[in-house]
Amino acid sequence: MGKIIIGVTDCSKFETYRNWILTANKNIEIIKIGHQHDNFNEIEKCHGILLTGGEDVHPKFYNMEEYYPYCYEDDIDEKRDEFEFKILAYTEKNAIPILGICRGMQVANVFFGGTLIPDLTTWGKFNHGKMLDNADRYHEIQIDPSSWLNTILGVDIGFTNSNHHQSLAKIGKGFVVSALSKDGVAEALERFNPDQKSFALYVQWHPERMKDQNSPLSMKVLNAFIGAMMVNMTS
Repeated sequence: MGKIIIGVTDCSKFETYRNWILTANKNIEIIKIGHQHDNFNEIEKCHGILLTGGEDVHPKFYNMEEYYPYCYEDDIDEKRDEFEFKILAYTEKNAIPILGICRGMQVANVFFGGTLIPDLTTWGKFNHGKMLDNADRYHEIQIDPSSWLNTILGVDIGFTNSNHHQSLAKIGKGFVVSALSKDGVAEALERFNPDQKSFALYVQWHPERMKDQNSPLSMKVLNAFIGAMMVNMTS
């Protein structure tokens, strides 16, 4: 088998994502992709794509521009939104495995026709943002026992990190929530029929920087993503 090539979208924590991926398999090449690099064509080399965390998705893309005041206005990049919509269109068309983390889940939900909660605290959800010292918050989530995600993780309850102020509202077409926090915030998104299309997993937490890297919510998420690419390469 040749080297696995993974496109990872550029963000301020790019190296953290890169290092996390390389813990799973050293026979991997990482390509940094982003609108600022004008390198969309690099995706043609990739066996999989990781959509990283970062800026708020502009609410105009889910037809709720009135939500703009609830966003972090200095933390919006419409060019990134548009670039990642192109990535999602390409991965869907070409059956490329994709993993989305935090913003990655949010931008995917918008791409598939869903909407977002622009600010969780304003919407009455208080247990998701970073701590006062900027450290990740941790909380429990429940994984749907009948979900595809549950077969990947092998657990019904998980303990995840959390550092975000937006989440999913209406769910995009063809997808279903497969994990929830206790206060009802969507923590994972999967295809309604995951066995009938290419690998697509989106999580709200940050598996790449969990304190316990051996947790199923970190290690098994990564292994499932790598495994999907390996299956594609040998089929």
